Amino acid sequence: MNIPITSFPRIIIIGGGFAGIALAKKLSKQEVQVVLLDKNNYHNFQPLLYQVSTGGLEPDSIAYPIRKVLKDFPNFHFRLADVTEVDTKSNTVITDIGNLKFDYLVVASGSKTNYFGNTDVEKYSMAMKTIPQSLNLRSLILENFEDALLTSDLNERNALMNFVIVGGGPTGVELAGALAEIKKGILPKDYPDLDTRSVQINVIQSSDCILKGMSAKASQKAEDFLEKLGVHVWKNIRVTNYDGKTVTTNTDLTFEAATVVWAAGVKGAIIKGLDAKEFVTRGNRLLVNEFNQVKGYTHIFAIGDIACVENDDFPNGLPMMAQPAIQQGKQLGNNMLLLIEGKSMKPFVYKDKGAMATIGRNKAVVDLPKFKFQGAFAWYVWMFVHLFFLIGFRNRMVVFINWVYNYVRFDREARLIIRPFKKKRKV
Repeated sequence: MNIPITSFPRIIIIGGGFAGIALAKKLSKQEVQVVLLDKNNYHNFQPLLYQVSTGGLEPDSIAYPIRKVLKDFPNFHFRLADVTEVDTKSNTVITDIGNLKFDYLVVASGSKTNYFGNTDVEKYSMAMKTIPQSLNLRSLILENFEDALLTSDLNERNALMNFVIVGGGPTGVELAGALAEIKKGILPKDYPDLDTRSVQINVIQSSDCILKGMSAKASQKAEDFLEKLGVHVWKNIRVTNYDGKTVTTNTDLTFEAATVVWAAGVKGAIIKGLDAKEFVTRGNRLLVNEFNQVKGYTHIFAIGDIACVENDDFPNGLPMMAQPAIQQGKQLGNNMLLLIEGKSMKPFVYKDKGAMATIGRNKAVVDLPKFKFQGAFAWYVWMFVHLFFLIGFRNRMVVFINWVYNYVRFDREARLIIRPFKKKRKV
């Protein structure tokens, strides 16, 4: 990998997400050598992926080069690499571009879509965890409307204009709201010769409420917002299969749909070598202690979605969201410096700063530790927070200008089929 040899301790970070970037920044300008490995050369702002999928933003608005984030930091090295294994006996990370030894290892590999073992759903539905996946979904949505114009089969046309979103968490709710606004304000202008009133948007949730991690009031208000937008919310229903045409559930209810978005859960992106049963706990996450050390090791750590910190407040581990990841990255940076100096580390304590979700134009729900509010003000708060956490002044300005333009014109100009996507179909 051509990483220079140094007398400083070498810390390898696997993953350039929220956790990995926060840690790398904390270790900058310290007497350590930091090597960050990621299969992408950019940091991806995942909370806004749904806007890429629905034509509200271009992908370069929510991505930022990792090298640029840390370009002024001495003793920092980035390598574009896919980590395939961790050899814990020889303290070596094995990648597709070579191997590299470490003094300390931090796994921040994040999470991936959890299909709960359903191979058909995995094969035929759409995920939305990465920028390429979001671009695929954007292309499929637009291609389906183009195909709907051409078919004379009414059932096929309805299926092409039927969207099923599995999972009523923030991702599913925000995507459903965006699709509903497209149906209302954009499709009638783009497809005047198509009866866009037939477009159906369905959210299927296995539990008795959407946005389950938020307050009951936020959940109910979000459901009210969706229903006013014409979204059908189906609760206490579990999807059992999807064959590319028909969605089946644990009830008699079925859906004929050409587009199914699977937003029903995520699991940790485990790396070979750390996948033994003694390391892995619920959600396919690495079990770590209060210092984010992987069980059985003092020099191997895990942070972010991949890490499961169990305590009385969070018996199933911290939520797989940006805030826990950022806080863990910052705290671990301080702790690693203490560890290198031979001092006692401080246990990680998560500070819950709240949760929020937007359902569309002037519609959002916000749960803060002391305040809970919904509606237009919540929507403005949601926008401000997301702009604040975007990396890079240009990205913030581009996103802000796009939002203002979309708001004034009620338009989404990034509805482009840049690269056609051909969906897999069951033979």
